[in-house]
Amino acid sequence: MKNIVLILFGAMFLAACGQHEKPVTVAAIAPVPGSKKKVCCESNLPNRFKTAGLSGAALTLPDTGNTHANHAGMVWVPAGTFRMGADNQQAEPDEYPKHDVSVDGFWIDKTEVTNAEFAKFIKATGYVTTAERKPDWNELKKQMPPGTEKPADSLLVPASLVFVPADHPVNLNDYAQWWAWKTGANWKHPHGPGSDIKGKDNYPVVQVSWYDAVAYSKWANKRLPTEAEWERAARGGLEDKVYPWGNEKISEGQPKANTWEGSFPYKNTQRDKFYYLAPVSSFKPNGYGLYDMAGNVWEWCADLYNNNYYKTLGTNGVKNPKGASKSYDPDEPYAIKRVVRGGSFLCNDSYCSGYRVSRRMKTTEDSGMEHLGFRCVSN
Repeated sequence: MKNIVLILFGAMFLAACGQHEKPVTVAAIAPVPGSKKKVCCESNLPNRFKTAGLSGAALTLPDTGNTHANHAGMVWVPAGTFRMGADNQQAEPDEYPKHDVSVDGFWIDKTEVTNAEFAKFIKATGYVTTAERKPDWNELKKQMPPGTEKPADSLLVPASLVFVPADHPVNLNDYAQWWAWKTGANWKHPHGPGSDIKGKDNYPVVQVSWYDAVAYSKWANKRLPTEAEWERAARGGLEDKVYPWGNEKISEGQPKANTWEGSFPYKNTQRDKFYYLAPVSSFKPNGYGLYDMAGNVWEWCADLYNNNYYKTLGTNGVKNPKGASKSYDPDEPYAIKRVVRGGSFLCNDSYCSGYRVSRRMKTTEDSGMEHLGFRCVSN
């Protein structure tokens, strides 16, 4: 019943956002009262409606003549073995057990894909992102428990999730206090109608689904990183450290990433000088020369999410893992989810430590949000 409430009431708010000048929050899809489940940044957010045929259509792109990835703006991560998984007491159960992983060398983008780069892709292909498409019930119901009734067609409208700060302390288990559906929110209007990306060419593109990220990667003759590659890159050559820069707490010393500083979600001191997104490369790179491997935006990985995946790998180590063979999130067992990594500008230790290098998060493939982007890799 909880999953039905999450998505069907989400549909109502999708429609309602187009009928009110003030953003309509997702209050009706809050967690069950009394629940003590920790909701961290991205966990259990209501899913955006899938678009019919998107999984195939999104990857069918015109031939642009590219045959090789351009490694400009990328750095080489050498082959090697590292310890993947939990590093401190903040770790969640799905980060255990810590295990040896070996990966081949690979190229990875120095920064998240920017608005300017994504705009070139759109211009070259005419691609339409998930958030810009009208949802379809035939795809939506695949994520729903059997027997779920179809919402009214008027409720199935293009929209996406945007961050709306509170003006007072709130229950941090109730993510409805800081998220709202907005009709017309997409990569060109990341905060909904009235917002735009003018003058923000060097900001990370957001409001992109996993399908959108894969489509861009294919066009660029690259791919999304595996979860193992992403963590290997984020660690920057350091061993058993909590963050890309080491073990110094994020609140100590000089600002090291774009995160929420102060009391979430109503007071941001902006010690790092940013309230929302930051331009890429605004903070020092890690040991591999990679920027924003902590904070700014969550980043899509190629892997399906399964909460018990690490437990299936054994203790003898694994080479070039590709992730779980089947998606499973006990909170939403009918939904297919992919791994996202790195944390975002909304992460704060009071409720979320997403900027830890081992922190795993997950969301449905069709999700697009104001704090969700990606970067690419190449063999």
